[in-house]
Amino acid sequence: MNLYEKLADDIERSIRQGVYRHGERLPSVRQTSQRNRISVTTAIRAYVLLESRGLVTSRPQSGYFVNFHGDASERKLLELRPSRPIPISSPVDVSRLVLSTLRSIGVDDAVALGSPYPDPSLFPFERLNRYAYNAGRGKAQWGVTDALPPGNAKLVRQIARRYLENGMAVDPNEIIVTVGATEAINLCLQAVAKSGDVIAVESPTFYAMLHAIERMGMKAIEVSTHPEYGIDIEALAAIVKSQTVTACMVMPNFQNPLGFQMPDERKRELVQFLTAQDIPVIENGVYNELHFDRFYPSTLKSFDTKGLVLHCSSFSKSLTSAYRIGWAMPGRYRDRVEKLKFLNTLTSPSIPQLAIAEFLERDGYEHHLRRIRKAYAQQANLMKVIVSRFFPEGTRISSPAGGYVLWIELPSSVDSMRLYKLALDQGITIGPGYMFSISESTYRNFIRLNYSSPWTSEIEQAVITVGKIVADCSR
Repeated sequence: MNLYEKLADDIERSIRQGVYRHGERLPSVRQTSQRNRISVTTAIRAYVLLESRGLVTSRPQSGYFVNFHGDASERKLLELRPSRPIPISSPVDVSRLVLSTLRSIGVDDAVALGSPYPDPSLFPFERLNRYAYNAGRGKAQWGVTDALPPGNAKLVRQIARRYLENGMAVDPNEIIVTVGATEAINLCLQAVAKSGDVIAVESPTFYAMLHAIERMGMKAIEVSTHPEYGIDIEALAAIVKSQTVTACMVMPNFQNPLGFQMPDERKRELVQFLTAQDIPVIENGVYNELHFDRFYPSTLKSFDTKGLVLHCSSFSKSLTSAYRIGWAMPGRYRDRVEKLKFLNTLTSPSIPQLAIAEFLERDGYEHHLRRIRKAYAQQANLMKVIVSRFFPEGTRISSPAGGYVLWIELPSSVDSMRLYKLALDQGITIGPGYMFSISESTYRNFIRLNYSSPWTSEIEQAVITVGKIVADCSR
């Protein structure tokens, strides 16, 4: 199949599923070309093919518009799947350290270099609140049934549309709205494993994944992870050969804390290996929108042929962390995750879902993302320069391709917990490396710093101060 035919088929599928509706304008030829990394000619040929199929019409100087009303035989997104009765039928321990660290972020207005959260100043909070207010006024009495799984149909449609416009056609009926990505990850893990099972994770890994494993009484096994290429597939294969691994949890794009973007070929290889072993993989994609490169990154989900990739994401890192709206696309485990969502939290809040859906449809999400990506890329470079200049010899730093955190290896004599306490005495928080592993010693001389806040003299001085403390500790 030619590229233009594949693109046309993907768009047709989304039109028939209701992601794009009659009368709506499709992305421009230029946008489609850029997002799918294809030539303008290929994009035009795809649209011309759709026009010949009677699914779109072209309007001079305006673009291409959907020309499809559907009929009773078509599956529409507004219906999703009919709601139906659901039948009721070595431990990780880093949570205390993480909780203590998070609490310290707000202590005495500390400079929050240790925060795991993006700085909210770049988020369009007032505009989102206006949409939320209007949504609340529009329907005076919201009921539980308005937000039952899989979630608000308008938001689901916008999520599916976002993926399509970034080069990946998804079935909107697979999407389940959750209370942030944390709930999505927990539900997916619960769907594929049980207490006592072994879960393979990257090393270092984001502690929210370790929390999920700990909470469910499972065991984590760490797999060495390259700071540029991601999880070591050969090492994972050796582990799988020696013991039973029930599932794998990874963050292939802008991994927290390393910041790498796993190359496409490595993603394909990882999915192929896990598919051959029939091992499901939970993919954390919360930072996917925060890429520094001009192109949207591929996902493990895009290489999945057997429904073994359970893809999780949210708007918390790219739009607002206050609303706590995420989603899961759990592949073959979709029905199981929907049931668990119902049993665990029943619903996700209706008004935040509607507010985000309205923003995505009307208010320039892509423009907002371009602004935040540019800011993060600049701030990442500034922090790397300051760390390189003011931290002692022997310090090594990551090269993030997206996201907003920097991973730093300090001289071996430095203990990051001692550094954490000394920095806190100076009104500065850092993320000690102990949080990113089940081992107490693996990352004892590592720290994670957050560069999402607009660069100020206060932040610059805080980084310099941490560097001086590191120098004192390494003598």
